[in-house]
Amino acid sequence: MGTSQSIRTAIIGAGPRGTSVLERLLANWRLMQPSASGPDTGARLHVDVVDPYPAGPGHVWQPGQSRLYLMNTQSFYPTVIPQDPELAPPVAGTTFEQWRAAQQDTPHPALTEDERAELSGLGPQDFPSRAIYGRYLRSTLDELLAHLPEGVTVQFHRTTATAVRSTGDGLFDVELEGGAPLTVGSVVLALGHLESRLNAEQRELQAGAGQLGLLYLPPAAPADVDWSVVPAGEPVLVRGMGLNFFDVMGQLTEGRGGKFVEVRSRAATTQGHGAEPSDGAEQSTELDSSTGLEYIPSGDEPLIIAASRRGTPYRAKANLAGYYPSGVTLRYCTEAAAGRFAAAGIVPGFDHDLWPLLQRDALWAYYSTLVRTRPDAVTEPEAFLALLQETMRPHAHSVSRWEAEVDALVAGHVAADQRLNLPGLAAPLAGRTFTSQAELDAAVVEYLDDDARRSALGEDDPVKMTIGALHHGRAVLKSVVADGGITDESWVAGLRGWFESFVEGLASGPPAVRAEQLAALARAGVVSFVGPGPKFSLDRTAGTFKAVSPWVGNLAVRARTMIEALAPANRVALNVSPVMEQLLADGLVRPRLMMTVEGTPVETSGLDVSPHPYRPVGANGSVTEGLYVLGLQLSAAQWGTAIAAESLPQSGPVYRSGQRTLRDADEIARHILAR
Repeated sequence: MGTSQSIRTAIIGAGPRGTSVLERLLANWRLMQPSASGPDTGARLHVDVVDPYPAGPGHVWQPGQSRLYLMNTQSFYPTVIPQDPELAPPVAGTTFEQWRAAQQDTPHPALTEDERAELSGLGPQDFPSRAIYGRYLRSTLDELLAHLPEGVTVQFHRTTATAVRSTGDGLFDVELEGGAPLTVGSVVLALGHLESRLNAEQRELQAGAGQLGLLYLPPAAPADVDWSVVPAGEPVLVRGMGLNFFDVMGQLTEGRGGKFVEVRSRAATTQGHGAEPSDGAEQSTELDSSTGLEYIPSGDEPLIIAASRRGTPYRAKANLAGYYPSGVTLRYCTEAAAGRFAAAGIVPGFDHDLWPLLQRDALWAYYSTLVRTRPDAVTEPEAFLALLQETMRPHAHSVSRWEAEVDALVAGHVAADQRLNLPGLAAPLAGRTFTSQAELDAAVVEYLDDDARRSALGEDDPVKMTIGALHHGRAVLKSVVADGGITDESWVAGLRGWFESFVEGLASGPPAVRAEQLAALARAGVVSFVGPGPKFSLDRTAGTFKAVSPWVGNLAVRARTMIEALAPANRVALNVSPVMEQLLADGLVRPRLMMTVEGTPVETSGLDVSPHPYRPVGANGSVTEGLYVLGLQLSAAQWGTAIAAESLPQSGPVYRSGQRTLRDADEIARHILAR
């Protein structure tokens, strides 16, 4: 059906999600209009796009940033263009992988020499720089603008939106910093990553640093930081060993002229697939010709002292042909199983209903891979797997003792050093104490070497396949949460309370080369570690920052520089955003509250919204019509909002959660055009 009205809408945020909304508006507008040969109905669509950063890449994906900042996904994974045949066909654009291949065949004249050089050596399984993904986003936007349907105009405003106010007649005034307001019929909040206020501890550290003449770098997007201010040759405390840590590591090492070189190793330490370096498993040394990394310092590096709750970084990604391991198929935590809860009118609990299913899949992935790759480690391997499958059959799991039965079965068939300790995968140093810095550093390097070795084995490593099952399951859980929801108390205590950090530390890690690089830096004396459970403070007597781990003797680590290698907190009530602060203050939006099992209300990280499409709920409980939300600010209605969209895999399962953000953008676009 066509439309004869004139529509004006504003998109606040011009990164990938804002670009997706624009793309869906164009696609659906073209679909709704009469054929080109028909009469002009006079229908017009005007889109205002507001962002202080360049449209397309937005803030995070700026093409000019350092090429040392890598994406956390391989080339075949991301897209800003949907591939769902049920949606309106795109007017232009492709997935990143298709764009990458096209640029290798016929490079666009606008590509820089650095971009051409990266693309020339970039394969489907490689991890691109964020800069080259930003170039893809910019190129995609340019293609969209070159194929605007009849009757559409787009205007970009390189400034900050400071307020969105309802005019009372179904319209909104979008106030701009340093400009006249825009009067529009609808507004899309596609704000992405926002700067946040510091917590109490961080404010104390920042204030103390100012008083003592120390350098404190708070959480920030790595590309926004001037790393040249970090002094060379001095200890530097770095808190956080997630993805931002590797950005910091790269800038302070390779970014200062250091080099990683491949070296041949005559010996490699091997141990059982299921054992962690901390398990005390027997090790053997075998001669081989394996290749490792050595770091050649430039002399301009600081001494990086890394700290995190676990004491180790995230586990590295396995070397796989696809995003999910092809050898792992979910048997228990499936979309069909999740659908049975909804069909029965049950809102599932995470710990009670969902985790037991995914736990079974993780166990099966581990032991089935172990039997395939190390049958000598299992007594009667085929009989063992048959019994394991029967023991884990999900029948009345709320009252059964299936976990105890599995433990007993494993104890009777699997060698002690090959048994899976699932919680221990995310805490490899748990239960260990260290008497010296050297002992701790050696343990972390051992863990890194072991993790990199497992990543190289890919689908032949039981631990990585266990993580692969969790990764598959995470895609299912995203749909469960977004489609039917889970109980408030299980969201607070289970999903966000423990599972999120657990699975992110296992399945959201960096490329395997980062583990190899970190091990090389530690061997070169450029990086050392604080230990698990560190406590940070200011030592005013010594005039330094101080970090202490209760598991490393009485050793206190001191430095005059401290870097927070943490992403800014994604909490709408803490975000430093003029438009978000105004919307909260005026009551057009509110954070979502959830009830704990004790009946205590807890303020969550995201906005309270009414689906579908997602529109914010105001302070008085009414839905703000004409105002839409997409992306990170939906973190209380959806789970795992950090990744925008994945392209369709060439093989294996296609999860509904993969392109959910693009479908959300499509719902918003169709709703705007139908108002």
